[in-house]
Amino acid sequence: MKIFITGIAGFIGFHLANFLLKNEFAVIGLDNLNDYYDPSLKHARLSELKLTSKESKRDFIFIKGNLEDYALLSKIFSDYNPDIVINLAAQAGVRYSLENPKAYLDSNIIGFSNIVECCKIHKIDHLIFASSSSVYGGNTKLPFSESQTVDHPISLYAATKKANELIAHTYSHLYDLKTTGLRFFTVYGPWGRPDMALFKFTKSILNDEHIDVYNNGDMIRDFTYIDDIVKSIFLLLNKKPEFNRNYDKDNPNPSSSWAPYKIFNIGNSDPQPLMDYIKSLEYSLNKKAKINFLPMQPGDVKATYANTDLLQEWIGFKPKTTIKYGINEFIKWYKNFYKTNN
Repeated sequence: MKIFITGIAGFIGFHLANFLLKNEFAVIGLDNLNDYYDPSLKHARLSELKLTSKESKRDFIFIKGNLEDYALLSKIFSDYNPDIVINLAAQAGVRYSLENPKAYLDSNIIGFSNIVECCKIHKIDHLIFASSSSVYGGNTKLPFSESQTVDHPISLYAATKKANELIAHTYSHLYDLKTTGLRFFTVYGPWGRPDMALFKFTKSILNDEHIDVYNNGDMIRDFTYIDDIVKSIFLLLNKKPEFNRNYDKDNPNPSSSWAPYKIFNIGNSDPQPLMDYIKSLEYSLNKKAKINFLPMQPGDVKATYANTDLLQEWIGFKPKTTIKYGINEFIKWYKNFYKTNN
């Protein structure tokens, strides 16, 4: 089976591709290797994938390019004829969307539209795409459930992810394209993104620098370990959505559809106060953090908490990796990768 992964040099894309190559899948990957964060980390991930491909004797093809380049995407689909497409490429980050909104519209709207159009034309068996817990926006009822409406985003990033879900559903309805959207909840682990809290906190604590903690530390996050994300996606590969002939359009439920479309939360369902998360990091590093408390940032939410009942019902699995284990694994990777003895 051939799988096309966009954003393959990104955090989730790399881990997923590495897992698939080790399990005898052929992988075609696209990434633009932009400088939103250190490109050298992205290149290091690609080097690891090439090594895994060599060891597993499975085909790995990398193409540098943008989702916005429709001609390139069309050529990739024609040349390699993938069976499944996993769209993980996107301009990430809530706060950065305040600084560079055009990057989000280009990649997350135009780019995603190009992906679904190519999937339609080439009759792809299954499109899996990354959404985000940020779509819950102004919702305050916890845990967040797929049955809740998500019509009140509070960041442009969240709005583009909600738009992805709407576009995907439309293509599922019009063209019978089987699509599965995944609302990721605060993913962390080895090879993580430098703009994410765990990476930034670890670097600053080891360098005796202050860490910025927003809303004066009064935040709760459903931290989800990367291996649980990968396993969930793997189990979803062959669990394609089907038509729901019994869907009640008079009483619409956002968690379901008459079209071959599914949306799932992927979170640990064990939300942690941010200050407890920091304490766990301090314990693992055996070093105290110097904290700079700041007010809430525009676009941020106070709490996230995933209800994953639908996911567990669909694939028989739910994320469950503990914070202690996940943080320790990240720190081991960080110290090895950056050759620090702190």
